[in-house]
Amino acid sequence: MERVLVTGAGGYIGTTLVPMLLAQGYQVRALDRFFFGAELLAPHARLELVKADSRRLEAHHFKGVDHVIDLVAISNDPSGELFQDATYAINHESRVHCARLAKMAGVKRYVLPSSCSLYGFQPEDVICAEDHATNPLTTYARANEMAEHGVLPLADERFCVVVLRQATVYGYSPRMRFDLAINGMTLGAWQTGTLPLMRDGTQWRPMVHVRDTAAAQIFMLEAPAASINGQIFNVGSDANNYQLGPLAERIAAAVPRDVAVEWYGAADHRSYRVAFAKIEKLGWHAQRVAEDGVAEIVAKLVDGSLEKSTKTITLDWYQELIKWQRIIHEVELDGTIFDLPDHRSKAASG
Repeated sequence: MERVLVTGAGGYIGTTLVPMLLAQGYQVRALDRFFFGAELLAPHARLELVKADSRRLEAHHFKGVDHVIDLVAISNDPSGELFQDATYAINHESRVHCARLAKMAGVKRYVLPSSCSLYGFQPEDVICAEDHATNPLTTYARANEMAEHGVLPLADERFCVVVLRQATVYGYSPRMRFDLAINGMTLGAWQTGTLPLMRDGTQWRPMVHVRDTAAAQIFMLEAPAASINGQIFNVGSDANNYQLGPLAERIAAAVPRDVAVEWYGAADHRSYRVAFAKIEKLGWHAQRVAEDGVAEIVAKLVDGSLEKSTKTITLDWYQELIKWQRIIHEVELDGTIFDLPDHRSKAASG
């Protein structure tokens, strides 16, 4: 029975990936700061939770590990711009450090989930394959590219390294995010009956369902090493390359109420499409399209098991944690708030 170390296991993709790994028979060491709560991962006989910071990984974290899926990241552009130093430290430096430790520990495979955002914005006639020139425009994208450059040279005949450039992810996850395009559009349409969209709707974006990208990561643990080692694969599908105007119309049609698309702003010319033939030739194929994500999110909203909160907007939650930390530091004394440490008894016992 093989063990997989998953960093960032408490995040949007991680809380979907870990149960899928367990269902496939793997043992999982789930490592995270668990900013959004460790309870999002249900207890399991083959699941080990490790509360740790990826910037402080040590050799013992890799004991008995066969594979690593290095999901950890400051996970979107607004957060990356606000926390630039942390983004470079986590998304780049800690992942390269993780890959090096994994190799020294005898780990067989290392999977780096990266991002299609590395392609930046491209001319309308360009469809980006893995060998296309990158154009990273944000801290998040640049840090991901630096991580790719750091881990790929570590690949050799005993250490399989693979990079997965994920399209923008959508769909329901226990650590839900409404700051992702399809998820946020679905919530707005369901709550208000309007779907705001920046003009002019012709811009392209690649998307992938969260369960599909998790399945691609598991696929890379089992694919022949000779077919994937030292390589980059885009993760998504042609069916999930969407122009935002038609995508908004599809989401509006899939939400069970009357929904109007409301246009705003000047025309947004940022646009890129991505090719996915390389991973499909290996036998992996995305199974879902936007309407599948809309349907599952709406079902959760309707039955009351899902709602928008500060925790579902990544940057808002990070800022909330910082606010709480500041308040607690201001009011605590001797490391407590209401309890009073008994210094006299400690001195007597010493």
